[in-house]
Amino acid sequence: MKVTGFTFIRNAIKYDYPIVEAIRSILPLCDDFLVAVGNSEDATLELIKSIAPDKIRIVETVWDDNLRTGGIVLAKETDKAFQAIGDDTDWCFYIQGDEVVHEKYHDAIYASMKQWKDNKQVDGLLFKYLHFYGSYDYVGSSTKWYPYEIRIIRNDKRIYSYRDAQGFRKGNDEKLNVKQLDAYVYHYGWVKEPAAMQRKQEQFNKLWHDDEWVEKNVVKSDAFDYAGHIDALELFKGTHPAVMQERINRLNWKFDYDISFNRLSAKEKLKKIAEKQFGLNLSYKNYKLI
Repeated sequence: MKVTGFTFIRNAIKYDYPIVEAIRSILPLCDDFLVAVGNSEDATLELIKSIAPDKIRIVETVWDDNLRTGGIVLAKETDKAFQAIGDDTDWCFYIQGDEVVHEKYHDAIYASMKQWKDNKQVDGLLFKYLHFYGSYDYVGSSTKWYPYEIRIIRNDKRIYSYRDAQGFRKGNDEKLNVKQLDAYVYHYGWVKEPAAMQRKQEQFNKLWHDDEWVEKNVVKSDAFDYAGHIDALELFKGTHPAVMQERINRLNWKFDYDISFNRLSAKEKLKKIAEKQFGLNLSYKNYKLI
């Protein structure tokens, strides 16, 4: 069984992406790794080259900055990496630049890839998600956070990145058939030094909206206001992946949140009760469980 990791990245240093940790978190499960490195304003290319030259292959790309609807450029960059993977690969393990997999899940992930490798009905494997917010101590607890997503796909070039690279589909807009893993992806996209987060907000909204919308809706500030942009959080009581420890030790800002306070609507509260009490997944599903 051959497994190839893949991802895309641009301006990782400027926007403080944990891309090194993301890649290293799944590298032990991969025979090789493909990274589409976009035209950057910093030393992102050199950073990626320094990780594991024996395993990582780089495709240098140029982002189409005119694609400003729905984050589609992110899907295009994902596809560039996926399409460059060789035909001898069985599974393709996708990771985004702010996602990390805990090493405690490695054995279960590998066993599942082995189990379903020859079952062509299985297009991919589905992960559960934890979304960290503000600091490494809190996770989002409202249902607006996506609870599951596909991160391992079969090496079938009919598969393509969907919408803003959140998931995958194949053929004529067909959802993938997936098996669910008992493993989490730790999403750290909302844990950055507040000034870096503010820069990301101002830049990345341009991937979804025109200049007029960004000017009207993105608050100009020197630092992102974490407390003012969240509805509900819970304390994280587990451990972080080992590859994240050095970054966590460098944390240089303070974020405290009263978890008893939330801004959830009545509808949102009912939805949470239905999911917690009855195990219902009422969130949008970009996949078919089999």
